Amino acid sequence: MSSRRRPVRERPAEGATELVLGIDFTSAPSPRKPITVAVGRVGGGSNGVYRLETIRELTSLEAFDDFLREDGPWVGGFDLPFGQSRMLIEHEGWPDRWPDFVRFYCSQPRETLRATFRRWCDGRPKGDKFAWRQADRPAGSSPAMRWANPPVAWMMHAGIGRMLAAGLAFPAHGHRPRPQRARVRIAVEAYPGFTARKVCRRSYKSDDRARQTGERARNRQAILDALIAGTAGLDLRLTIGAAWRRRLVADGGGDLLDAVICGLQAAHAAALPRYGLPRSLDTLEGWIAAVPPMDGAPDVG
Repeated sequence: MSSRRRPVRERPAEGATELVLGIDFTSAPSPRKPITVAVGRVGGGSNGVYRLETIRELTSLEAFDDFLREDGPWVGGFDLPFGQSRMLIEHEGWPDRWPDFVRFYCSQPRETLRATFRRWCDGRPKGDKFAWRQADRPAGSSPAMRWANPPVAWMMHAGIGRMLAAGLAFPAHGHRPRPQRARVRIAVEAYPGFTARKVCRRSYKSDDRARQTGERARNRQAILDALIAGTAGLDLRLTIGAAWRRRLVADGGGDLLDAVICGLQAAHAAALPRYGLPRSLDTLEGWIAAVPPMDGAPDVG
């Protein structure tokens, strides 16, 4: 645990059983900017409640590896891309079976991938430079190939291969490892900005301390209030202690709040048939939790 923040731990709610995690990922974790893991449970005597127990901080990728191998059962919402656009993959002749693609992608040097991304963008018309996954635009997220501002391509490069190697299950990619390895640890892709914008369209965070303003703190407060009230577009409401409320609002980088939103999105998806995935799901690209299917209904088959 980072010395910068002291842990605050809530007592588990009576009757809360299903462990659901929210992971705000960074490709270069450190004590100053750790990977944050919200730990909560769904239940507590009534349906539709996500009770936050604590938030962990992982200050290295080695600590992330250790976390991934902890026993389940749990469902985790991870804020990083799990795949790339099929259009890009097929254009480059990359493996089109998802586990093979993940291993290939994560084995490539960043310089090689960056050159590929730039070549793709240079060959595209203005206003349509990037290759988008089917879920990116409905979610309002950056394209998964974006390598700067924000560098989500490098987040995928640093994280998804570790997650696959740890034996997690990935419903949106049709990937279920052998039972003895899985231990019921399920990963869904999360994007906290999708839920945050349901409440507030203005910026609520910044890694630049000079831009961590009172207005952004008020925006975090508004988002947190909506999560607690159950008015942020999710099928659950947040239960959280007073100490954590203060911490989430005070965290100018928004990492703590984002981790909690990822947990809520994972809990929302886990409560739906087949995690709310669309009928037309492309398992090479995957889907983002809590984003409604474009075809209007989840695949319940």
